Amino acid sequence: MDTVNVRWAGNRQFVGWDETGHGLVMDSKPEYKGEGTGTRPLELVLYALAGCTAMDVVSILEKKRQDVAGLEIRVEAQQREDDYPKIYTRINLHYVVTGRGITDAAVSRSIELSEEKYCSVRGMLGPQVEVSTSFEVLESSSPGAD
Repeated sequence: MDTVNVRWAGNRQFVGWDETGHGLVMDSKPEYKGEGTGTRPLELVLYALAGCTAMDVVSILEKKRQDVAGLEIRVEAQQREDDYPKIYTRINLHYVVTGRGITDAAVSRSIELSEEKYCSVRGMLGPQVEVSTSFEVLESSSPGAD
């Protein structure tokens, strides 16, 4: 069982930590009585989604013997504006994979496997959230270089 703790630090700021001591600060925007000193809780969903799929994609590409030197994911999301809760209704993940000789087919299949089978965060979002993906592959000049 995973366990995390969250403690109120004042105004709308909260500090969270896990069983191993890793921590983070959450806060809201000043217009909502926050100070903007941390990530908004809903944004953490985007970090979690990107981190989860990134781990999958790198692992799958390595198993496919692709020479991966780097991976970045840009996540853009739209919130529902007309009703509560103000969940994300649309999320796009754009993967930028860097390496040598990496094929589009390998990247496409790795993303597909992550999205449909392995990424637990994606699975928790459910059908009410439209998730789209795109990617590009950049050739690096030397092994392990970004």
